[in-house]
Amino acid sequence: MKFDAIILGSGQAGNPLAASLAKNGQKVAIVEKGKFGGTCVNTGCTPTKSYIASARRAFVTKNSSNHGVEVQGDVSINLKQIKKRKEEIIGESRSGIEKMLEENEQISVYRGIANFRDNHSLEVNGEVISAEKIFINTGARSRIPSEFENIHYYTNEGMLELEEIPEHLIIVGGGYIGLEFAQMFRRFGSKVSILDHGSRLMKQEDEDISEAIKDILEKEDIKIYFNAKIEEATANKTEVFINIKGSEEKISGSHLLVATGRIPNTDNLGLENTDVELDEKGYIKVNEQLQTSVRHIWALGDCNGEGAFTHTSFNDYQIVNDHLFGNSSRKLSDRFTCYAAYIDPPLARVGMNEKMIKEKGIKAEIASMPMNKISRAKEMGETEGILKIYIEAATKKILGASFLGTRADEYIHGIIDAMYAGTPYTTIRDAVHIHPTVSELIPSMLESPEKLEL
Repeated sequence: MKFDAIILGSGQAGNPLAASLAKNGQKVAIVEKGKFGGTCVNTGCTPTKSYIASARRAFVTKNSSNHGVEVQGDVSINLKQIKKRKEEIIGESRSGIEKMLEENEQISVYRGIANFRDNHSLEVNGEVISAEKIFINTGARSRIPSEFENIHYYTNEGMLELEEIPEHLIIVGGGYIGLEFAQMFRRFGSKVSILDHGSRLMKQEDEDISEAIKDILEKEDIKIYFNAKIEEATANKTEVFINIKGSEEKISGSHLLVATGRIPNTDNLGLENTDVELDEKGYIKVNEQLQTSVRHIWALGDCNGEGAFTHTSFNDYQIVNDHLFGNSSRKLSDRFTCYAAYIDPPLARVGMNEKMIKEKGIKAEIASMPMNKISRAKEMGETEGILKIYIEAATKKILGASFLGTRADEYIHGIIDAMYAGTPYTTIRDAVHIHPTVSELIPSMLESPEKLEL
């Protein structure tokens, strides 16, 4: 079968691209080996945030006495009901995607694994399909260190299928996934231990942010082991045992979550039969329009190593779609890196942080404010965290921001918008924000930024 375009993967870039190609009269094949919707819908954003919402309800219910709200009796967690709610939310999203793809006469859906035969053709379930344009949107998966390959472990996917609360959850990895699951299951009632091979959590963040996150988690009785180099991991039918190098301590728990990063799903595509180039980590190399080293093959989403978030995957679609059907004005380098870690309170980031600015030797200023100085945060009883904004001294434009605090994932967008507009920080400084809100203090903190010492 010959198509105008073939898309590998029905993730956050592949689905809208299939719809756009079809709308523009092209005959499209989309290949999906798993469930429609990719990681975000099935095992990432949608299910984990529904669990986090349940965990927060439990936490607030148990910790409202100082607000004058007292709960009589125990608060119980029904993980089966939490899972059922998650499945209902996922099912609604997945069925909508499936309906869109399968009911479009211009789109042919193939369920199976695709392997490249050459630069223009692939084999799926024994059938060869070809196209003048091919789009790879195959995502990424959990990276599993060799120490854990021979014992029972969970990834984020398996944790979302549990129906009983773990007695003691051991988490290897102090990144976003590990910390979200740590706090979530602690609030569900599990004892939680985090093992991180480094000296601090979220090592890509500024040190004060990492320290504040550690304090937040430790206040909820989450045990954290730093510089935890795994010497041996063993298990029996009911228990997991982990030895840390240089320590006589053996940590044991009922469940093990391995959250040590992600690797791209590029190793089973048959790319060795093409001229598509990969980097040393297996990510597909792309140019400003997401084209690979083969001009008629594009790579979008997590497999290209240029974002690894749902919003960056969708923006990849926007860039490619503009390149195909627009004025080709969008490009990868226009994008500011931004993301959130959905611990409670959340961490939200955009652009550069203090570490990056100092490494580049940029003359900059910093405006900061602790959350415990903000009236709205005090009123809500959620005063943990800090707000930090970085300004380039020469241009007065915002270089980036790190917000750790209640609702930070929402009001960070005011900073993001200002950065895309290219406006100086004084635009926000001179704006009038609504009282009482957390974000009303952002103009105030920008009144007197201080020199950032290099």
